[in-house]
Amino acid sequence: METYSSYGMVNHCGGANLPGRENIARIVQGLDELIFPGFRENHDLNHGNLRLITAEKVNQLARELIREIEKSLVFSVRAGTLSCGQGGCHAAAELIVESFFEELPAIRRSLSLDMQANFRGDPAAKNLEEVILSYPGFKAITVHRLAHFFWKAQVPLIPRMMSELVHGSTGIDIHPGATIDEAFFIDHGTGLVIGETTIIGKNVKLFQGVTLGALSVKKEEGNTKRHPTIEDDVTIYSHATILGGATVIGQGSTIGGNVWITESVPPNTMVYIKAGEQISRQRS
Repeated sequence: METYSSYGMVNHCGGANLPGRENIARIVQGLDELIFPGFRENHDLNHGNLRLITAEKVNQLARELIREIEKSLVFSVRAGTLSCGQGGCHAAAELIVESFFEELPAIRRSLSLDMQANFRGDPAAKNLEEVILSYPGFKAITVHRLAHFFWKAQVPLIPRMMSELVHGSTGIDIHPGATIDEAFFIDHGTGLVIGETTIIGKNVKLFQGVTLGALSVKKEEGNTKRHPTIEDDVTIYSHATILGGATVIGQGSTIGGNVWITESVPPNTMVYIKAGEQISRQRS
């Protein structure tokens, strides 16, 4: 009991609870089933019952999301970092959830392009269904696109909880604040890290162990761009480390494995290590 007083780490007794980890995990699973109907459930789907089943899922998930988002908003109001406005936190949560479901068709479109990029980019992929059912990188980008919506909506706590769920199961750590464009492919993925202010363009492919990180982790720099920008059509091979908010990897470049980059790379450049020396060569 003395440590409760001395060190905290106690949920708010007598007040609204924080979002529950099991509740968020259940919501993520439910959204996964909604996005990929028939791939996660044990019961059969057909065109006759798909509309009814989808409506039931949306209604159930909306109720659960409103409840958990309201908790997170109340937490921030209590901490003095947020105001829910005249309607209160429940009304604010309802508006966020309504906007989310309006955005969900666009999220599915982005995921369809990611799925196709995974299939095109991996010779081992036999079909699109294999990508949906078994690819950890595709699982990670699916959850990221959900979490990123709530991050942009300034929902506290929940986006990080969502990203850590998939981090724990895949070893892929994508901060929900990272901005990732369409047709994104993570190959293998274990140990990959993408920082909060990273910006990634279209048709980018990353391998396992890649770090898109910050040069400095000073707390006072939390509101600055600390992580690199990766332009369109870039491939980054395993265990490459790219650091810094001003670092830009130019369009069409290829970054070899195990390189260390803290400065911008021009478009259409190949960076690799040969005989222990890091070489940067621009394509003609």
